Amino acid sequence: MNWRFISRPSICCCFVLMTTRTKTTSAQYVAYRARDPTFEKLMEKYKNLLKVVAIQDLILASSNPSSSISLDFLNRLSQKLHLNRGAASFLRKYPHIFQIFYDTNKSQPFCKLTDAAIEIALEESQAIKASMPLVVDRLVRLLLMTSSKSLPLRAVFKVWRELGLPDDFEDSVISQNSNLFRLCDGHEPSTHILKLVDDIHEKNHLTAAVENWRVTECCREDSQVDRTEIRFSFKHGFPPGMRLSKDLKAKVKQWQRLPYVGPYEEIGEKRKSKAAIMALEKRAVAIVHEFLSLTVEKMVEVEKISHFRKWFEIDMNIRDLFLDHPGIFYLSTKGKTHTVFLREAYERGCLIDPNPVYEARRKLLNLVQLGHRAFFSGSPMVRDADQSKVDEFRGKE
Repeated sequence: MNWRFISRPSICCCFVLMTTRTKTTSAQYVAYRARDPTFEKLMEKYKNLLKVVAIQDLILASSNPSSSISLDFLNRLSQKLHLNRGAASFLRKYPHIFQIFYDTNKSQPFCKLTDAAIEIALEESQAIKASMPLVVDRLVRLLLMTSSKSLPLRAVFKVWRELGLPDDFEDSVISQNSNLFRLCDGHEPSTHILKLVDDIHEKNHLTAAVENWRVTECCREDSQVDRTEIRFSFKHGFPPGMRLSKDLKAKVKQWQRLPYVGPYEEIGEKRKSKAAIMALEKRAVAIVHEFLSLTVEKMVEVEKISHFRKWFEIDMNIRDLFLDHPGIFYLSTKGKTHTVFLREAYERGCLIDPNPVYEARRKLLNLVQLGHRAFFSGSPMVRDADQSKVDEFRGKE
């Protein structure tokens, strides 16, 4: 689905009907494409949130009775966590989330979570447990999008948070649903393959998220949608300032009409005709669209989803896929990684249809945004972390 620039990169729309793209064009497009300020602002907020979450997970996983970790330990991980000015400097930016204290017994500073942070972590954990049927359904759908109905367990581990899986999902989801899943040894040492049980995929017909959107569009009271026009269409919304020429609009319309095999349907034999290749590339769009629809926040790092490319039988570069469809996906390059958003799921930087796990995570994001603001030692928001709350999070009696 590659293309070559026809005019300025910032106003180009990229679709399968254009000509072949050179290898350097992708990087050029990232630099000069039309940026969406709403998503860029959101990603700016997420940059530090990701670091906060990484440290929070280390604290909650700590076996230390005080539910804390030493600053010396964090400093050793500074490069990996991208803490450019060291652990202490980063932690002090977020007094609503972290508290630094000195352990006289060990003669060194430690870090623990505030009550506010623990309450949010507990809320997220409870939301995940309450949505366990949805969690199982997401994992089934993920496996059904592969031709072999299987995935490396390590690939699932890459996106466990994005899919809203509990951190012990190998036990609480896979082992507890042996009628659906089984783990097998992989071809490489110390690797495991997660598979659906035999013929489970034949017992259920699943509908992709984009198909639900098409039905909704057709059933609206004021709908003027031509059902034959929308049958293979995807919802589009282009970045502000991205002007489409009549020629490009015509190409978009033509692409929308292009038939393709859905993400849960058997693909059959691959053909090498131009029409077959275009249909395969549209199927790749459908698979990635469905993958993002399954995530809690309708976003994922490009590097993480790339681990599924082979198993989804996507022959093209994943990043190019996002760049080629700016009306469906938005690719942000803020921070150390590239992150893709499902454009239709967002409005003004928030999910249109939020879920309890997402709402808990947004509360943590709000604390990150607060920084030092509204902080004072007597605030109930930042009092010392109550050990009973930590025990409640960990499921202790």
